[in-house]
Amino acid sequence: MRVSLLRMAEATAAGSSKPLRPAPLALLPPIPLYRRILRTHRKKLDRQMRLLGDEYVKAEFRNHRDVDNPVHIIGFLTEWQMYAQQLEGDTWRGEKMDPGKIDKMSDQQLGQLYELMQTIRKQELEENDPE
Repeated sequence: MRVSLLRMAEATAAGSSKPLRPAPLALLPPIPLYRRILRTHRKKLDRQMRLLGDEYVKAEFRNHRDVDNPVHIIGFLTEWQMYAQQLEGDTWRGEKMDPGKIDKMSDQQLGQLYELMQTIRKQELEENDPE
């Protein structure tokens, strides 16, 4: 059996000043990403969390609709795409936030995060409260 040159070829860093690294994540355009997130919410979250998540996603995408700065757009899409991938992979439950991301947040973003945390805790208390 002959082995073709194509099958024998392997990527190497020889002769290169930079080592090989994985290809960067291809960003989805905003509308397909938005639909993917809502679809993932439908499949992975219970009803209450889905309603909360859908409302938040819709508000965030609406608020960022008129952003012109490409750096902000790329950062926004990258974070939402990583969120969708985590949700699809079930690696998000019980996971703690990266302290580096928290340090980079503005006061407004920290306020939003705090409100989200309070809403989730309130819902958990209501669900666990035997009325």
